[in-house]
Amino acid sequence: MTVFQILSLLITLAAGCAYLNYRLLRLPGTIGVMLIALALSLVLIAIDRLGIHLVDRAEYIVSRIDLEATLLEGMLGALLFAGALHVNLEDLERQKWPITSFATVGVLLSTAMVGLATYYLLPLFGIGLPLIYCLLFGALIAPTDPIAVLGILKQVGAPKNIETKITGESLFNDGIGVVVFLAMLSFVDTSHGGPSAGHIGLLFIKEAVGGIVLGLVIGLFTYYLLKKVDNYQVEVLVTLAVVTGGYALALWLHTSGPLAMVVAGLLIGNHGRALAMSDLTRERLDGFWELIDEVLNAVLFVLLGLELLVVEMRGVDVLAGLILIPVVLSARFISIGIPVTIIRRWRPLSPHVVKLLTWAGLRGGISVALALSLPAGPERNVLLTVTYVIVVFSIVVQGLTTGRVVRRLVAPAPVASASS
Repeated sequence: MTVFQILSLLITLAAGCAYLNYRLLRLPGTIGVMLIALALSLVLIAIDRLGIHLVDRAEYIVSRIDLEATLLEGMLGALLFAGALHVNLEDLERQKWPITSFATVGVLLSTAMVGLATYYLLPLFGIGLPLIYCLLFGALIAPTDPIAVLGILKQVGAPKNIETKITGESLFNDGIGVVVFLAMLSFVDTSHGGPSAGHIGLLFIKEAVGGIVLGLVIGLFTYYLLKKVDNYQVEVLVTLAVVTGGYALALWLHTSGPLAMVVAGLLIGNHGRALAMSDLTRERLDGFWELIDEVLNAVLFVLLGLELLVVEMRGVDVLAGLILIPVVLSARFISIGIPVTIIRRWRPLSPHVVKLLTWAGLRGGISVALALSLPAGPERNVLLTVTYVIVVFSIVVQGLTTGRVVRRLVAPAPVASASS
């Protein structure tokens, strides 16, 4: 199949799943789309066992779609830019210390705890993995995905400070999580004795700091361009070039594309919107990126559902994934709880912030994409299955119950101010 045919099929499936969800299930968009795609995969597998062989053809089509490259080198930049475009910098600045600690210290703590727990638990199932692979799993499962949960938070009237923490942390910990993963992935290549700790540190600085600096440069240059033009078609096209060209430039410079897109999106969405755009441009720009966001999310979650056809699942690996679900949640609780405990010495925070951030911290497509980027081998097969099980649980179970958790923990009356 050609690229156009595959893209046409994906968009058609995404539209069909979105339509069925709206008409029948009425679930939050991304969750409903993924559930229907999962159901479709299971139906194809069941039909195949009845002697009607459709799975091979479906597997061939899905296997032609490189989810790792599609997400990490294509969709992720647009999704993060679209998310950052609507984040208020003043709200983000008020929550800068919690968000920074969650996206850095929290990611590192979660990576270490999940990695070590995985290293000692998997042998109980007869699965032995090197420590570096277990730590890689800890890194790829650490980033959280705000896409599926933000709509729920708005529907139930979650406090603005909680919404900002979840959004801000998710935008930045995607970038930090990818950087940590890539830094540790270089340890897997031991053909020359492996990289030194100094090399890993320099790689981390180049990726993270370089991505932030590049985002600042792109954002400021784009702001200058937008200020000189008053034509919404041109201005929307310029922002599209920021995502495509800016992300490609980040990859070429070996800096973090996700962090660059987050920073550029924040600058354009705040200073650019306020000082360099007319009301008409703001309206058209918002509409364009909201549509891009919805379409890409629908396609991404259809892909996640269809990945069931190509993930080689052994029963023991699925069981290991189920056992590791509470491990990942516990690590999330601790990695958020420690920074919150420290920050509370200097400033008040919402009473149930750790519980809310733990349960609302959904894992998504980026974790599956990173697992797919692991070197081919038995370790990759095990970790891909475990990751897929945890992601499906996170999106379906946590996603569908987050609203209930928020209602239970947060009083319906107006809650703490944005400064908390």
